[in-house]
Amino acid sequence: MSVFDEDDADALGMLGDADDGTMPRRQKRGDGRPLEPFRWWHLVTGRKLFALTVPRPGAPDAMYAVDVRTDDDGDPRAHLYRDGAHAVVSKLPAKFAVEGGVIQVAAGTYGLRRMHYVTPDRSEHLLTPHPRSAIGRRLRLDHSHPVASRWIAGTAIVFLIIGVAVNVPQLAQVISEIPPIAERFGTFVSPIHLPLWLNITLGVGAALASMERGLRLRYHWALDGLGN
Repeated sequence: MSVFDEDDADALGMLGDADDGTMPRRQKRGDGRPLEPFRWWHLVTGRKLFALTVPRPGAPDAMYAVDVRTDDDGDPRAHLYRDGAHAVVSKLPAKFAVEGGVIQVAAGTYGLRRMHYVTPDRSEHLLTPHPRSAIGRRLRLDHSHPVASRWIAGTAIVFLIIGVAVNVPQLAQVISEIPPIAERFGTFVSPIHLPLWLNITLGVGAALASMERGLRLRYHWALDGLGN
């Protein structure tokens, strides 16, 4: 049976039993509703859906799904489902204690940077994205067309490196113009002066590059942070 089966909603699971005050404050008990199927329009809304199956000796496998959506307040929330039923909702970053380890969820500037199952020996396993989600489609491209996938990934890195090379001197100039800093150290003038159209083009390219890396759950503080 697949974690993404639409008719499996028979249990709240062990995380739904945390009514004794042990549940982290940033988490709330789920309401038991069934996991909503992934629809095509969720590609537009940015829904992210992942699955994890955890074997249990002498018992049926525990089947988890993590559904990341933007809440009404504009902040993303991670919803954990166990055996198809809503068990826990948490703000990000989130850590869900499950059988044999912890599911870690963290957001980056564009998309996610962590969706991993971490065991006590510190080994990490990426959860399986829904095949119709944007992340699932990007993973399928990587498997079916590895050469094209590497070219896309390499192009994204090039755009971000250019973004860092352009943004760091400009940022240094802005910081150096703060009065206390200017009085003590003087001002720095960026040697890079690009026309507006090129700045916009590079900015859009860097944003698309970070989105592409977000689809592969890749994040680097310098590339993705300073490149945009």
